[in-house]
Amino acid sequence: QVQLVESGGGLVQPGGSLRLSCAASGSIFTIDRTAWYRQAPGKERELVASITSGGSTNDADSVKGRFTISRDNAKKTVYLQMNSLKPEDTAVYSCNADFKYWRGGAFLSGTSWGQGTQVTVSS
Repeated sequence: QVQLVESGGGLVQPGGSLRLSCAASGSIFTIDRTAWYRQAPGKERELVASITSGGSTNDADSVKGRFTISRDNAKKTVYLQMNSLKPEDTAVYSCNADFKYWRGGAFLSGTSWGQGTQVTVSS
């Protein structure tokens, strides 16, 4: 299986920046898509941004122009650069990966979640 480890969260003032990392490890053949989600207290989890193995990205309207998702295939790591942070960006950010692995003579599909990292935007 695949393990995802997030890092880079913390406390930042409004207008500041943070870069989140999501590092994958395990028996992976390909990672087809990696996405960042966030969940604020009392709210539903929402998709923030996603990136495919081919590099196609998708951003939520609320973060367009402020957040950028990117990936380093060699390091099996996906990044979320967050600029111009606002208090409403405060949430637990989690990464999710859809991947393929080899088992029993066939390629199988799986999905995995990281443990989440807290981002707090406050003065």
